[in-house]
Amino acid sequence: MFFIYGYGGTGKTFIWNTLSAALRSKGEIVLNVASSGIASLLLPGGRTAHSRFKIPINVNEDSMCNINQGSPLAELIVKCKLIIWDEAPMMHKFCFEALDRSLRDIMRFVNPSSASTPFGGKTVVFGGDFRQILPVIPKGSRQDIVFATINSSYLWKYCKVLRLTKNMRLQNMGSSAEAVELEEFSKWIASIGDGTIGSANDGNVNIDIRTDFLIKWSGNPIEHIVNTIYPSDCSNNVDTSYLQERAILAPTLNAVEYVNQYMISLNKSEGRLYRSSDSTSRSDSITDLVQQVHTPEFLNSIKCSGVPNHEIYLKVGTPVMLLRNIDHANGLCNGTRLKITRLGQHVLEAQILTGDNANTKNLIPRMSLTTADPRLPFKFERRQFPLIVSYAMTINKSQGQSFSHVGLFLPRPVFTHGQLYVAVSRVRSRAGLKILLSEDGRNDDTTTTNVVYREVFQNV
Repeated sequence: MFFIYGYGGTGKTFIWNTLSAALRSKGEIVLNVASSGIASLLLPGGRTAHSRFKIPINVNEDSMCNINQGSPLAELIVKCKLIIWDEAPMMHKFCFEALDRSLRDIMRFVNPSSASTPFGGKTVVFGGDFRQILPVIPKGSRQDIVFATINSSYLWKYCKVLRLTKNMRLQNMGSSAEAVELEEFSKWIASIGDGTIGSANDGNVNIDIRTDFLIKWSGNPIEHIVNTIYPSDCSNNVDTSYLQERAILAPTLNAVEYVNQYMISLNKSEGRLYRSSDSTSRSDSITDLVQQVHTPEFLNSIKCSGVPNHEIYLKVGTPVMLLRNIDHANGLCNGTRLKITRLGQHVLEAQILTGDNANTKNLIPRMSLTTADPRLPFKFERRQFPLIVSYAMTINKSQGQSFSHVGLFLPRPVFTHGQLYVAVSRVRSRAGLKILLSEDGRNDDTTTTNVVYREVFQNV
């Protein structure tokens, strides 16, 4: 069991590609997985970990993967030589422990001693960066989040940590001045992730934002960050190539929706409003009283993460992001960004913006999506296009993506470990990062809060 620890640009993807190619050239089997759909697209033959290993959505300390002994998937695992798992720190430790128990169970029929060996004796290589966002625990405390990380698992004592410290992007710089600038920018980003710059504040850190990153505003702050990140003619709907490399990031869904609504209003073409069909799940519809309380109007008003809103207003040229894994082979994963090219009654046509499948057009149907939000005392089903508008996106959704221009909109400070680090590290160069602070409605702020749980780094 190995863990490759390195920040963006140190060559983790190159290592995954090299390991996979070396073993597959000898006829061996390598299983490449990632914690998120968008990260899995960077791996050769990559899949999400939940999809490949049938990991339950709601895991606990006793969970097992849904892999039957003697099934084709079990036979594939028996024959595989190496498992590579990218972006591991963002997954709950129970997912790794569920895979460990399942592999021990599968491999003990091949080798009885495998029952007492981590992952049944299979070589597993994890990768990622503990500076990034850790597992999301709804309503969880700092202790809950730290307890859920992979290095809090009983498996960690078997793990050998290998560090990547050299920024390989510096090797491709055309001039020494560019290399020095990028190296300085990379060190600044790393210091934010480590929490080593700024002044302490109730366990967090207040950091000064450099003036060359700050957006000065007056009047409507949204207008200023939009004009900074997107071209002035973005509403003409003719050339939308700028959408591939630009994004506005914010810590909360409310701020993201505010920016997206403003951007859609700039597009003067005709739009179309799509409404969902909502109902309570049958398992929860036990009595007539439940149906009377959970009226369609009440269900329509619910907004929760991972499920599209009841109303989606779209125009041709609008960038959107998928919320479900639809067709991994064609690049349609949770987190894939597309541009709407045609609006139909029951189906949408959209063009993928980035990745190996960029510029290919796909049809997006309505889907029945069920939420398991723990804040709701019931489950409900929403039939809607699995999309959200993505001129702006939450910082959590941006993890695993990179852009040439990023606008960080902070109407309120970040609220969990790694959010500020992830936001500023999404951009490839210093010139592409702009930050707008509008905390308490003031435009003279130069400091913001950086949340870092330093105890996560103790045994890494």
